[in-house]
Amino acid sequence: MMRTMKGATTVALGAVVALTAAACSGSSSTGSGATTTASAAAAAKGGTLYILNLGPHNGLDVQQSYVGADLQTANRVYMRYLTSYSPGANAKLVPDLATDLGTMSDGGKTWKFTIVDNAKWQDGSKVTCEDVKYGGSRTFATDLISNGPTYTLQFLDIPTDADGTSSYKGPYKGTGQDLYDKAVSCSGQTLTLKFKTPWADFNQATAALGIFAPFPKAQDKADKSLFAPFSNGPYMLEGTFDPAKGGTWVRNPNWDAATDPIRKAYPDKIVDVEGIAGETVYQRLLADGGDDKTAITFGSAPPSVLPTIASTPGADKRMANVPAPYVDYIQPNMTSAAMSNPKVRQAFAMSTNRDAYITANGGPSVMVPTYAICNKVLACYKDYNPFGAPTAGDPEGAKKVLTEAGVAMPVNITVVYRKTPTRDKAFSALKETWDKAGFNVTLEGVTDKYYRTISSPAMKAKDAFFASWGADWPSGSTDIPPLFDGRINLTPTSTNQDYGYYNSEAVNKAIDAAYLIADPVAREKAWADIDEMISKDGGVIPLVNQKFTFLYGSSVKNFEVNTQFGGYADLANIAVK
Repeated sequence: MMRTMKGATTVALGAVVALTAAACSGSSSTGSGATTTASAAAAAKGGTLYILNLGPHNGLDVQQSYVGADLQTANRVYMRYLTSYSPGANAKLVPDLATDLGTMSDGGKTWKFTIVDNAKWQDGSKVTCEDVKYGGSRTFATDLISNGPTYTLQFLDIPTDADGTSSYKGPYKGTGQDLYDKAVSCSGQTLTLKFKTPWADFNQATAALGIFAPFPKAQDKADKSLFAPFSNGPYMLEGTFDPAKGGTWVRNPNWDAATDPIRKAYPDKIVDVEGIAGETVYQRLLADGGDDKTAITFGSAPPSVLPTIASTPGADKRMANVPAPYVDYIQPNMTSAAMSNPKVRQAFAMSTNRDAYITANGGPSVMVPTYAICNKVLACYKDYNPFGAPTAGDPEGAKKVLTEAGVAMPVNITVVYRKTPTRDKAFSALKETWDKAGFNVTLEGVTDKYYRTISSPAMKAKDAFFASWGADWPSGSTDIPPLFDGRINLTPTSTNQDYGYYNSEAVNKAIDAAYLIADPVAREKAWADIDEMISKDGGVIPLVNQKFTFLYGSSVKNFEVNTQFGGYADLANIAVK
């Protein structure tokens, strides 16, 4: 998943990468990555929870979202999924809109779920199987519904056209609707899905992502639904949502706590405030005054404020040191004039200074270097170094590669990144070593709707893109295909998560083969091999595994980070009274 932060992930990282920074010494760090200010028994209904973020918000339509914090918040605030993760640090897969975790048959090629009879939309109408079926259909309208997960386009038993795209074009055009209806059907409240190939952990996908979240057809405005959510959860949007400023969530009168096994919904209101710089957010949380006493953030503490947090009396009692599921990386654009040359990609990767990037971001308490897209604690992680360069980079070796390949220097490269004050410093540090290697790097910072922006055709002329990613659930199948399978990502209107237009026939064949491996250990090893294969092709430059530090207001109760679902504050049980 992307981090906006993309976002969040369903990976339990555990104590292996627990934060033990000197800058945060004396804090209450736990092995599970969660800190709680009060027991559930002390919590009560009432009050207003404030969420302070940099923004702008990427979207509230879960079928158009792949940002972890957004998906986690949606699931706790206004959208119930078929399955979900229970609250807290030790979360487990549990039924939500479905009566159980689903029934798998035909070796994983068929799944059935029965939808509960007592869930309602904000207008009082019943959540039906047809709503779930319709929600799943929206992803296929790739010309309008973009930036969400695309797994179902590949897996559902629907034919493809000659160009490799699905023969079903989504509910708006209706082309191939009969094909979708055969693959996804309803009998009363029972949903049946048929896949081309086995999908043994599909019920984990329905907990982590909004791919089969329900959506009532009458409320669908296609791409205009991005900030117009229709709620079946405990809260509904009051008025409109401004992606640059935020919005307010109030109680949904048609949500019944007795019928919801997951969400306590303690606050009366949740106010999402966008447009506040990370440093300012933490200054306010440290000051702990007024409404900020009941405030949280999904943004990890910037390195510049870590020493202040450590030296502020009492701050350690409202701080969480948690492992983060995300890998920062740079994806070269395989179609750009410069990066289409594999030797240029190799030299660029070799001259990447991970040490400088880490120092600019706050040091080893904030992140550790990596050469792999799979997080180091996942079974798909493989300890490899594609070109033998040290973590500080090898600019001289990179320049030699360019020289021997006959590449004229300097090589002009434009690198696009999500602009923040900290990341400005980090990419300036990377630029120094890149330029020493024979590149002339132009840095282009983007602030508005970053992931949506870099996935648009307007950015195709750029040479490389920064991104951050965490597995959707604990498997390489949620790292490799979502980022590098061009068949399911690349459309005329969006690259989805394949920002570098990566579409290797050899890698695609390896992906297809990995999905068919029955033994989970052998399957994860296959994903690890593909991870290395892509890096050796210069298709990606992994930088670091992240670590998170969160601070929250003194009146916030039940603050827990759900490492199984997102890696951010879990809003299911959070309270301010």
